[in-house]
Amino acid sequence: MTLAFFIAFLALAGLILLLLVTRGYSNSVSGLEDLAGRTRPIDIEAFRNIIDPAEEEFLRANLPAHEFRSVQRQRLLAASEYVRNAAHNAAILLRLGQAGLHNPDPIVAAASRQLVDNALRLRIYAILSLAKLYVRIALPEALCSRIGTEQKTLAKLSRFKTMILIT
Repeated sequence: MTLAFFIAFLALAGLILLLLVTRGYSNSVSGLEDLAGRTRPIDIEAFRNIIDPAEEEFLRANLPAHEFRSVQRQRLLAASEYVRNAAHNAAILLRLGQAGLHNPDPIVAAASRQLVDNALRLRIYAILSLAKLYVRIALPEALCSRIGTEQKTLAKLSRFKTMILIT
């Protein structure tokens, strides 16, 4: 009986996560003028520094273990804030793209479709990266062997965010 409730809970959580990923949290956005004040700034260089494996190894080598864990936790919390901001911005861009999908101009509609695709991909990467960051915060020592994998995913997110800003 407990297993059935657990499976039902996981299914419901999965559906809610899917809804949040596809719809986002933001209100409707109908044009570029609606973006002012809704997006959150992201310092890409600072984010890249936080997730840099070489920087982490430097800190691990030069700090006592208890101090390294404390600093690393703060770094992971800061990285999660950047990723939350990216997810938020992606939700706004997703709404903007959805608003332009029904534009009679085929060029605008095609650009809107590309924006929706890129924003949805960024949002999915951001939510998955957030999950990985929270696991690393909760279980720092258990995942030492997987450090490179998460950081590669976060670096991919950083490059993808840069690509979205360029387009």
